[in-house]
Amino acid sequence: MDALAQRIRLLRILTSARATVVTPLIVLLLVESLAPAATAAALALLVGQLGESTGDGLFSAALGPLAVFAATLVAGHVAEALIAPLKFLAAARIDGNHRERVARTVAGTPRIDALERPEVQVLVREAMADRSRGYDCTPADGAVGQLRWGAAMLGAVAACAVLASYTWWLVPMVLLPAALNRVMRTRDEFALSALWKGATKGELHADVWRHAAASPGEGKDVRTFGFADWMVERMQEHIRTANAPLWDRIAGMVRDSWKQLLLVLAGLVPAYVLVARSAAEGHHSVGIAAAVFAAGWSLFQVLGPDSEMYNIIGAGRVLKAYDALRGTVASGRSEEDVEQVADARCRDRATPPLVSFEGVSFRYEGGEHDVLDRLDLQIEPGELLAVVGLNGAGKSTLIKLLSGLYEPTGGRITADGDDLAHIAPATWRARISVVFQDFVKYQLSAADNVALGHGGVPRDQRLVEEAARDAGFQDVLERLPDGWDTPLARARTGGVDLSGGQWQQVVLARSLYAVRQGARLLVLDEPTAHLDVRTEFDVFERIAKNRGDTSVVLISHRLSTVRQADRIVLLDGGRITESGTHEELMAQRGQYAEMFEIQAERFRGGDDERIGDDDPAGKGISL
Repeated sequence: MDALAQRIRLLRILTSARATVVTPLIVLLLVESLAPAATAAALALLVGQLGESTGDGLFSAALGPLAVFAATLVAGHVAEALIAPLKFLAAARIDGNHRERVARTVAGTPRIDALERPEVQVLVREAMADRSRGYDCTPADGAVGQLRWGAAMLGAVAACAVLASYTWWLVPMVLLPAALNRVMRTRDEFALSALWKGATKGELHADVWRHAAASPGEGKDVRTFGFADWMVERMQEHIRTANAPLWDRIAGMVRDSWKQLLLVLAGLVPAYVLVARSAAEGHHSVGIAAAVFAAGWSLFQVLGPDSEMYNIIGAGRVLKAYDALRGTVASGRSEEDVEQVADARCRDRATPPLVSFEGVSFRYEGGEHDVLDRLDLQIEPGELLAVVGLNGAGKSTLIKLLSGLYEPTGGRITADGDDLAHIAPATWRARISVVFQDFVKYQLSAADNVALGHGGVPRDQRLVEEAARDAGFQDVLERLPDGWDTPLARARTGGVDLSGGQWQQVVLARSLYAVRQGARLLVLDEPTAHLDVRTEFDVFERIAKNRGDTSVVLISHRLSTVRQADRIVLLDGGRITESGTHEELMAQRGQYAEMFEIQAERFRGGDDERIGDDDPAGKGISL
């Protein structure tokens, strides 16, 4: 039943190719498949006519059958020539539509935890069925393959009808070996499909090096450290290891091809000998004998070596991977599961929310310890809150929970008293704007890079420019060759590369653009790590001055930024252990004061004001 359901599904997806393409494709496939039997019948008519006519009337008598024979040959060749472009057009539409669904499924999941699992990445690769990554079959291959398979069956019936015109027993004599040959091919195709699926995980490892070989970013390391040959060999090793069983199976199929040759000989030689002898003895005409010869061979053609069943199986594998992917990433809370009243309240509020972490715990999948352990924290409306702590204290994890990218494994997070679990992720994210520490550099124009902060609506250039001004990006913008239209990637025509600090200003402008479009909670996770002290101070002075009533949550290494906060909290051991203003925390002489004094000592010594893993005191401290 599963196989039947998959076949019906493959036929249904043909609708995405549109009737103007599918209808002529079906007609042409039927012509191509029926052409061998029609040619056999036309050949019988021609040979028979030639055998019955003599003298001067031979040419005129054979002219009609000759025209029919030529027409069948031309029709078959024309159909074969036109099928290729129609198949290409149908595949572009079917596969494009399918990959769009896969992309929407993956990008539309509200959280990212599922995407971090290796098995999900395997499903993404299988479901995407991207030929540029070495994939073999796509949904279009299976859908068109079904049409070819159906047309081939009709061609086989027509060929059997021609054989039966001679005598009924020729049909099983030729058909059984041809069908057995088809069964053997199908068995091999099932085995190949399973082996290809098994190779996917190894191909994922090879993809890492395929990307690195062509990426300017990784290219710096590849050339500086001189491991290009090692990288290519590593990639090839992954490919060889992953595909070794598949290649062995193909080699075995080549070695066993003599079995198929025996089946062809077993099906055709006895039939041809008997028919030839019968024609020689005058029991049947030479024309009928010629038709039998042609029809017998055409039967082995339509049921013989082809890739249609393999394509059907492979396309079914792709669709199963898509179903599994959709079920995996859609598991858990979805947009439809939210409490409508709480969601409506969140959507209607235009003021900064009161956010509360209430006994929140979180552990990454497969982890042995909680990163956050019954954490309690409030973010007051309009507050500039700084979060500091040692490296690995869980600051970035706290931000991801606040953004709804993960769900707490214990406790809850509320906004104005409503649990975030009862608010649609899209509704909540419309109220917040986040700069992540590992931000993304999009190879787009400067204007588009900023406008992605609220990418669901048409770009407002005035707000883009205001956000850039507040982020300190204006000076950089003035030096770009095409201003806002300059692509921020040297690989693009007319594009330029930015420094790390300049990119941080772009990303900061992106988040401020979201604020100007209505976000009321600005979250900044190490947003200026690549900026010098003076530039960072100027940027955050403008943010603090122009934030209005927007709440700001800040994680930063530098005290020049942290000291401006209305409140500073220290995260340690998965909990908030200290809270207060800079002056209050210094007066407590706790861990925050110790970190401040270490940083101040470094600053007096002429070092950067940040403290990281290279801290001379061995503290491994980051603010």
